[in-house]
Amino acid sequence: MIVDLPNTTTSNVSKKIQSLREQGGVIALGRVLTLVVVTKSGLEEEAIEAANEASREHPCRIIVLADAGSSAPNRLDAQIRVGGDAGASEVIVLRGFGELAEESESLVAALLLPDAPIVAWWPHGAPKNASETSIGRIAHRRITDSANEAEPQVALENIRNTYKAGDTDLAWTRLTNWRIQLAAVLDQADSSPVTAVAVEGASDSPSTILLAAWLTLSLDAPVTIVADPAGTGIRRVRLTRPGGDVQLFRPGLSVAELTQPGQPAQRISLPRRSLRDCLAEELRRLDPDEVFGEVITIGLPRTNLRSVRPSER
Repeated sequence: MIVDLPNTTTSNVSKKIQSLREQGGVIALGRVLTLVVVTKSGLEEEAIEAANEASREHPCRIIVLADAGSSAPNRLDAQIRVGGDAGASEVIVLRGFGELAEESESLVAALLLPDAPIVAWWPHGAPKNASETSIGRIAHRRITDSANEAEPQVALENIRNTYKAGDTDLAWTRLTNWRIQLAAVLDQADSSPVTAVAVEGASDSPSTILLAAWLTLSLDAPVTIVADPAGTGIRRVRLTRPGGDVQLFRPGLSVAELTQPGQPAQRISLPRRSLRDCLAEELRRLDPDEVFGEVITIGLPRTNLRSVRPSER
């Protein structure tokens, strides 16, 4: 069910939600959090779809603040989606015009679930300082996506300079399976040190940079980023050790090959993660991601971000 409320107020939206509940009990109860999505009008549907899918695992109220343009006269258009149109959640889309186009706690205050954690998500257009925005100040977790920024490396540096506990970025979440596989390999290997690391991936991929920063921090070894101009993500990690190199290589989108000295090559499932999977992982934990905090504030400054081409290795 989709209910449109043109030229309305958040008070009227709240009353309409209550009316829908009384009429048919169509809005799921037992929700565990409020997810506030801050985006621009026209870009909200992909985020809503991912949030709907993630809400099947984490029932929540989704509030979408869609900037519809600051040059128009002040107006607030709202839309309520419940039932089959909202996954396992309820979705409230607020399209603000004029002064109401800017994200503001006052727009969402009457719609927040009582006594429930708040997660803020900027799928596009990350703020300069997420924790100091009107929405960021009331959120327990703040999610950005540097991969969607015009200059991903600059976006990562901005997160580093303004980082506060509770901040995270989906470029980091996309690395979870890579980190699991590499950690498992190192746990099973002998005690000889890793003397050098090469991370090959798209030169504009923030996930490539964050993986290099994590390995720099974890292994205390020099890490080189090898640019893959034709790629769109991470392609290969090579760990140089005295007894022979360890390599995790993903030539396609879903299967990687692990090679280690003295062992046959292994094929490993390593699919690229969907937006829904990444968001669901972040909604699973409402405490600060301490590892991300260390990687972005300590590992990133220690990482040599100068990329080399494969032919220059």
